[in-house]
Amino acid sequence: MTDEKKAGKKAEPEIEVKDQARAEAEAEAAEEALADPGQHSEVSGDGDEPLQDRIAELEAEAATMKDQMLRALAEAENTRRRAERDRQEATKYGAVGLARDLLSVSDNLRRALEALPEDARDGDGWAKDLITGVELIEREVLDAFGKHGVVKMEPLGEPFDHNFHQAMFELEDLEKPAGTVVQQMQPGYRLHDRLLRAAMVGVSRGGPKAEKKAEEEGEPGDDGE
Repeated sequence: MTDEKKAGKKAEPEIEVKDQARAEAEAEAAEEALADPGQHSEVSGDGDEPLQDRIAELEAEAATMKDQMLRALAEAENTRRRAERDRQEATKYGAVGLARDLLSVSDNLRRALEALPEDARDGDGWAKDLITGVELIEREVLDAFGKHGVVKMEPLGEPFDHNFHQAMFELEDLEKPAGTVVQQMQPGYRLHDRLLRAAMVGVSRGGPKAEKKAEEEGEPGDDGE
């Protein structure tokens, strides 16, 4: 046997030994990887962090959009309610300007009737027809006022109300309770619950009610004496 053949036969076992050693090294590395879960979790955790951040970012955006949507809905509802309230007020009080302009018409019709002499109604002459016509016009004006919520206030004999009456003077009247409207210079008008013009009135001062109150206040003093 030649020297080359001997050398070839000796080289084959060395190659097998190296392969075996490499396989053993790879097996040991795999066992170490399985035995150290922290290394695996660390590797996988690095990939999950961007995903968690993205989820948190999307949740924050969703919460912001939800808040903006709720605010927009609330604002739209408030706008709708304001518009409905304005529409109702426009329908209810839209005739304020026209009604105030027509108050003088009603006043002048009443002044015309009061200026005529009392005996003008007697007989069948033109004066009676004129009075009848003016009274008819006044009645139609008041009826038109009533259809639109305009009410004429004639508070003669009623308690004084500063919300609807304007006191021009006081009268000493012992037969009327204090604060009673005893004279009217000009009627008042209101549109529903809104004042168009206050009634100009004269108010009583003194009267039975005031005297009775004074007597009741004086009774304890008299008993004490």
